[in-house]
Amino acid sequence: MNFLVDPTGGMIDEALTLLAILAGNPEAKAVIAQSQPIPPLLEVIKTGSPRNRENAAAILWSLCAADVEQMRAAKAAGVEDALKELSESGTDRAKRKASSILELMRQAEEA
Repeated sequence: MNFLVDPTGGMIDEALTLLAILAGNPEAKAVIAQSQPIPPLLEVIKTGSPRNRENAAAILWSLCAADVEQMRAAKAAGVEDALKELSESGTDRAKRKASSILELMRQAEEA
């Protein structure tokens, strides 16, 4: 997953788009989860283009909605501040995904 933040790497837009699609499939999601995706996704959410930030949030949402361990890893990595910023200034889809992840985290804390 580190290829997502390699400035010399090409096709980051396409890779994120494909990963966002694949994250909707349970088997593919499991493979993505095994690749330590949180740090590079967080970096994209912080510094990527609007479209890439949107896709990174969609991938993160797919991971966190289905896996408490991924949600804990995301929280431990410090995604909350980046998601709060994205929920205010991202694309409409990015805002929805970021807000939804933050809500999932809030609900997990209350449980």
